[in-house]
Amino acid sequence: MIASVAGTVTALHPDGVVVRVGGVGLAVQTTPGTKARLRVGDEAVLSTSLVVREDSLTLYGFADDDERELFELLQTSSGVGPRLAQAVLTVHTPDTVRRALLTEDLVALMLVPGIGRKGAQRMVLELKDKVVGTTSAIPLAARSGWRDTLQQALVGLGFQEKPADEAVVRLSEAHPEATDADVPALLREALAMLGRAR
Repeated sequence: MIASVAGTVTALHPDGVVVRVGGVGLAVQTTPGTKARLRVGDEAVLSTSLVVREDSLTLYGFADDDERELFELLQTSSGVGPRLAQAVLTVHTPDTVRRALLTEDLVALMLVPGIGRKGAQRMVLELKDKVVGTTSAIPLAARSGWRDTLQQALVGLGFQEKPADEAVVRLSEAHPEATDADVPALLREALAMLGRAR
């Protein structure tokens, strides 16, 4: 198992980066958020997970061990492969995923492309008990759930953090009584808002 890679970023691709390690260029698939923090010529340290298939070896890279561990945990759920697990981490932070599982927040899970209601229900059923007691899973109740979910969804869809944060603040002011159940409608409103701003 390749648990991490450290080296120079030599290329950026739509689905990840190439990191030169000891004269060898390793293709590492990353989320857009992780890739956005890297530039060609940077020295990068990525936590990694090697996925072995009959016809391929794919190296997935993450900003830290927490993301990698959740990526691997998600794949223990029926029907969740590495691409879907990566999609979850594209839309949500690890803490947001844990909270969604613990609170059975199907709406948050269904924001991930490829996860429908039945898939979200299955993930909650199979993973809820596994995230109990993991780092920062419980204290999240103090945080404003839907705002965090919406902000992470916008970043996962490719928007920069600053305009995503500004959209969330404006929606918070416009919808002070909003709840997690309103996230899909708020996401559509945010996309329209950010689309006009471009």
